[in-house]
Amino acid sequence: MNRRRLGRGGPEVGAVALGCMSFGGMYGPTDRAESLAALSKAEEFGITHLDTALIYGDGLSEEIVGEFIRHRPNRFTVATKAGIVPRPHRHFNNRPDYLRRALEGSLRRLGRDHVELFYIHRRDQDVPVEDVMGTLVRFKEEGKIGGIGLSEVSPSTLERAAAVHPVMAVQSEYSLWTRLPELGLIQACARLGTAFVAFSPVGRGVFADRPLDPAAFADHDFRRTNPRFMAPNFAANEKRIERFRAFARERGWSSAALAVAWTLHRGEHVIPIPGTRRAAHVAELATAVDIRLDADDLARIEAILPAGFAHGDRYSEQQAVGTERYC
Repeated sequence: MNRRRLGRGGPEVGAVALGCMSFGGMYGPTDRAESLAALSKAEEFGITHLDTALIYGDGLSEEIVGEFIRHRPNRFTVATKAGIVPRPHRHFNNRPDYLRRALEGSLRRLGRDHVELFYIHRRDQDVPVEDVMGTLVRFKEEGKIGGIGLSEVSPSTLERAAAVHPVMAVQSEYSLWTRLPELGLIQACARLGTAFVAFSPVGRGVFADRPLDPAAFADHDFRRTNPRFMAPNFAANEKRIERFRAFARERGWSSAALAVAWTLHRGEHVIPIPGTRRAAHVAELATAVDIRLDADDLARIEAILPAGFAHGDRYSEQQAVGTERYC
C-alpha cells in the first residue's frame, strides 16, 4: 500500500487507515475474535495506522487493539482520543488532570508507554484551546505521545492551536455526503502541515454495495436516531446512492472502495479511516488505493452525488453537541 505522512514531520502510514470504533459495539454486538481477524487482515493489506478512542466500548476497542499489537512492535502507529465523558451525563472535559488520567488508562489498555497520536475527542469550550495545547505539549515532552490531534474542530480553532504547537492531525467526518470540511478545514490543514483524517468515508455504511435496512439496525445502533437514516430521508438518499453503486459496478469497483478512493483524491494530506470489524470488509476497503480516478470519473461522481445532495442532517441535535460548526 502506498503511504502518506501524518502531519509535517510525522510518521508515514498506509494511505488508508482503520477506524476501530465498531470494535466497541457502537453499531451492534461485537465479537472479540472477529475484531482481531479484521486487524490481522489490515496487517496483511498494509494498513498500518489504527484509530481508536477511550469512549469506544468504554475502553474495549483499546483493549482489543492492545492485544493485537502487543507482539507486533513498530508495525503500527496508533491514535487514541479522550475528552468525551459519557457518565453520569454526556459532557466534555479537556482539563489537565482528566486528560492525564484518560491517557494513562489508554496506554495501559494498549499495553504501551506511548501512543503516536493523541486527540482531543471534543473541545471543552470552558478551557481555552491554547491551554489544552499546553497540556498536550507536556505529554509530548514526557514521551507519552508522539503528536497532537484535534477532532471535529473549526478552522479557527486549528489556527489558534497551531500557533502554540504544530498539530499532527485533525479528524472530522468527511465523505461524499458530508462535505463541510471543504469549506475551510481541509485547506487550513494543508496550509498548516496538518494531516486531515477523514472518518466515516463510507457514510456509516450507506455507500456499501448492499443497501442498508434501517429496520434491521440494533436497538443501540448510532444510526437509529440519525436523521439521514430515518424516514423519509433514507429513501430519498438511497435512490440517489443506487446510481453511485451502478457507476461503481460499471467500472468494476466496489462502491465502498470507490467512496474511500474519492476521499484519497481530495488531497495528499487526506487519510481516510473507514471503520469495520469484519475482515472481508477490510480487504475490500484496502483496494481503494488501487482506484485511479481521472477528471471524467470525478465529474461523473459529482453529477451523481453533488455537494449537499443528502436529505437530513449528518447528526441529530443531541448527536451534534460538541462538534464545532463554522459555516
